[in-house]
Amino acid sequence: MDYNKIKSIIEGLLFVSGDEGLEAKQIAEIVEIPIDEVEDILYDMQADFKRIQRGIQIMQIGTSYQLTTLPEHTIYYERLASNPSHSTLSQPALETLALIAYKQPVTRAEIEEVRGVKSEKSINTLVSKGLIKEVGRLDGIGRPYLYGTTNEFLDYFGLKNIKDLPPIPENLQIDDEEDIDLFNFNHNLE
Repeated sequence: MDYNKIKSIIEGLLFVSGDEGLEAKQIAEIVEIPIDEVEDILYDMQADFKRIQRGIQIMQIGTSYQLTTLPEHTIYYERLASNPSHSTLSQPALETLALIAYKQPVTRAEIEEVRGVKSEKSINTLVSKGLIKEVGRLDGIGRPYLYGTTNEFLDYFGLKNIKDLPPIPENLQIDDEEDIDLFNFNHNLE
């Protein structure tokens, strides 16, 4: 496989892995190349990012590698975070919000099971915007947080109460065993 293509694949894998990152061994298994070659590529990518002054970097934290922002840009990230209400909701955030609205109270694991992808970033965004909040903890192993909507959610979507949500279309079931096309569903919320 072409060296630049491998670098591109690894960058995408690191992006998708989010805060958890990936170990070189995991990357080697996925890309099907030796671990020492993965480590060389990661080192090369770190140098490339620094040389061309990218806004992200590849950090090794313990045995895992992850994409992170540059610490010298912190002031700009703080500006963004201090005024989150001016930004719009991403598609993943809308999907997560729809699941919480219709299934509340719900745990992050339940959301991720339905969506099929990690939802921590979307949940954090929704919490920071005040659209959802922790409403309790599930009795069970780990006592995960339960999430529900807020009054700001109702205001954001022009609802008097949660019962005013539009009914789930008959051809769309929010069911843990089915794949969901929430893209079309979310348009009904606006």
